[in-house]
Amino acid sequence: MAATFSSQNRTLISSAALNRPKGRIAYWTVLTLIVAVFTLVFLGPLYWMVIGGFKSAQEVVANPPTFIPKHPQPSNYHTAWSQLKIARLLFNTLYYAFGALAFQLVFDVAAAYAISKLRPVFGKLILGGMLATLMIPAAVLIVPQYMTVLKLPVVHFNLIGTPWAIWLPTVANGFNIFLLKRFFDSIPEDLMHAAAIDGASPLRTLWSIVLPMSRPILGVVSIFAVVNVWKDFLWPMLVEPDPKQQPINIGINSLSQGVPENVLIAALAISAVPTLLIFLLFQRNIMSGLTAGSLKG
Repeated sequence: MAATFSSQNRTLISSAALNRPKGRIAYWTVLTLIVAVFTLVFLGPLYWMVIGGFKSAQEVVANPPTFIPKHPQPSNYHTAWSQLKIARLLFNTLYYAFGALAFQLVFDVAAAYAISKLRPVFGKLILGGMLATLMIPAAVLIVPQYMTVLKLPVVHFNLIGTPWAIWLPTVANGFNIFLLKRFFDSIPEDLMHAAAIDGASPLRTLWSIVLPMSRPILGVVSIFAVVNVWKDFLWPMLVEPDPKQQPINIGINSLSQGVPENVLIAALAISAVPTLLIFLLFQRNIMSGLTAGSLKG
């Protein structure tokens, strides 16, 4: 009987070739080179930034550059922390980030729950419109957003220089709503019907059943919300002119006049630490949350 061959078992290199000594050597050589190249590409700039903070001002601009500081100066980081008021800028950034997170959790969860479980008449059309906004470059929306917060429609409030100018544009996040909606779709309808039979209102069902089951995706949305505010540059620079109230990326830029380049690089390295820690600590949560809800059980 002829052996059947499944297309799912096809690979670039056959298992028989990999079992040979030359095949294993070639495989591990290529794999090691690929991993080394991608590691260098992704970690190279980070390494360059960190060691730049240890160099002197002359060594930073030296040509050819040095890959290891000749005379390390750890005091550059202390100078950056005190001279650029990093502690205050970090507090501002946390304030904006967690404020945006609170609004996103309230409004994005409500929008996703309504589209997924309450199913309004034009729910699919609304979701399609939200997803269509993801196709629009963020830079295109800068001018209309700025005109909106400059004179808020109906109430005619000027939000420039207030945290609301940073918080409100982050609320309508089509990507987060889509992630939440996909996860809510995976929650069995039997649970929803059982809650309705017991007399639970849609709001009570959301609070008592849906949200406790949605912790993985809520964690992912929370991380995305914090990181998006943390790394944003152009919008906070436009709507928050006071350097003392700016987030860290903008504050470093505003307070960097007359600061040596090595101290400025040290400040940038400090500003990158929180987001790196968030990724390293929660990378498993990010991956599990993104894949959660992709298959219905």
